[in-house]
Amino acid sequence: MTTKSPFTVALLIATYKWPEALQLVLKSVLYQSRKPDEIIIAEDGDDPYTAQCITAFQEKYGIAIKHISHDDRGFRKSLIMNKAIKEIRADYIIEIDGDIVMHREFIADHIKGARSGFFVQGSRALISKWRSLELLQTRNIESLHSFMRGLRNRFNSLRVPIFSWCFKVNPCHSHKVKGCNLAFWKKDYVKVNGYYSGFKGWGREDSELGERLMNLGVKMKKLKLAAVTYHIFHTFNSRGNLDQNESIYRETVNYKYSYRPNGYLEA
Repeated sequence: MTTKSPFTVALLIATYKWPEALQLVLKSVLYQSRKPDEIIIAEDGDDPYTAQCITAFQEKYGIAIKHISHDDRGFRKSLIMNKAIKEIRADYIIEIDGDIVMHREFIADHIKGARSGFFVQGSRALISKWRSLELLQTRNIESLHSFMRGLRNRFNSLRVPIFSWCFKVNPCHSHKVKGCNLAFWKKDYVKVNGYYSGFKGWGREDSELGERLMNLGVKMKKLKLAAVTYHIFHTFNSRGNLDQNESIYRETVNYKYSYRPNGYLEA
């Protein structure tokens, strides 16, 4: 019997034109020892194959999913995340990317790690290119484990929750915030006005959000040896606007912004 937490939990999945990987992510939802109360997919585009993947999963397993999408006009992750989070009713949001396969205790571990006044940064183990190709063909996510071949950042695949307390608060490193394994209270997200939609292209949107949360007084907590995830290999996104995005992030750091317009409220 699944133990209910005193707060509700949403799993938020960010995706873009990779339904083959999304299938594996959704498959890992099925194995969770504690299912999320809501599942929301934020699609930075409007790919028909992604829509088919989501519909097929819902029909086969009877699991409700909210699918939020918009026109494909380049990298606009911040905007679609804000739109998706507006649809979330849960108290606590666990955010992953659409290429992240979750350990069966992923949701349960995040619930155990949740604390008022904190947001949580998890980590990921990196699956090699050849192993990722094999995984996408076989769809055998049960084969993922800490000692398999073709795994980088192997330490991040270890789940030893009894020692997870060793990694606690990290108060000053927002540049390490990554949305691939991130959790926060919705009320805190709303207070800082969510993701800043002024970013153009890939890079720094997660770090900038983390910095504003920290400037608000929300502390960052690392979650290691728990909430394990496996990242499916893919080529890098274009870094063409990274310098401009870095300047926006540095502005938030230097001026200690906790709020920016052009975010959640305006989405």
